[in-house]
Amino acid sequence: MEILGVDIGGTTINVGTVQGNSIKNEAHILVDSTATADVTLRNLTQVIRENLTSEVIAIGVGVPAVVDPVNGIVYDVQNIPAWKEIPLKQILEKEFNLPVFINNDANCFALGEFTYGQAKKYGNVIGLSLGTGVGMGIIINKVLYNGVLCGAGEIGMLPYKDSIIENYAGSFFFSQHYNSTARDVATKAVKGQEIALKAFKEYGEHLGETLKYILYLFAPDAIFLGGSISKAYPYFKDAMLESLSSFAYQKQIENLVIEVSTTKGSAILGAASLCIQKSNNNTTT
Repeated sequence: MEILGVDIGGTTINVGTVQGNSIKNEAHILVDSTATADVTLRNLTQVIRENLTSEVIAIGVGVPAVVDPVNGIVYDVQNIPAWKEIPLKQILEKEFNLPVFINNDANCFALGEFTYGQAKKYGNVIGLSLGTGVGMGIIINKVLYNGVLCGAGEIGMLPYKDSIIENYAGSFFFSQHYNSTARDVATKAVKGQEIALKAFKEYGEHLGETLKYILYLFAPDAIFLGGSISKAYPYFKDAMLESLSSFAYQKQIENLVIEVSTTKGSAILGAASLCIQKSNNNTTT
């Protein structure tokens, strides 16, 4: 028995065949943000078709958007502007004659980390994806919390300084303040370049402030960081923790676990988990 997990990320669509606790095969295609809705759907269905096997019994999809998980409709996909209102579940079920389950991509990351990773040791977990934007998935009492239309956890949209959190805790921070990509800044930080180290120090301060929002709202047992920027954790960790030193309830900080995800393909695994969660009727809305 296999489940196909699909993670539609900020820049790529990642597909993996999940069997048991691991991903057997993976494929990746780039997302063209300027493409029409039909072209993007055609590219998506093609990569799914190329990775389907006769053993696949369901398809789970994570999308960076507001999602109606019951009807499988996605709205206003941020990295695919042409996807304003797409009945993705209906389209894929008709195309492949398999049950399809859809949720927000950050929720899938948190669910994957909780189901397959180190987060399963905790009852209340936040999965924070640091990449093109800032996505957050919420596990409360060991159950994924979606909110209305999977809208819970949009931490990146909260007001912060002169803008919103996403512009300071996502990759936009590096492009807007250092005219560079997070990847390039990380490469320079590895080489010890002062400007890159300064950039990550500032980034860590902003991320620490973001974590304060999360702590005041949810007081989780653990926060797991994922996404491409999390790979540079050693360069912003100290500044992040220093920012947390001014959090009002330090006893809470003493009991808080903050870790970088080491689970390979968390978002794909989480997308696949949607099928299992739905079957077991364990996911709330």
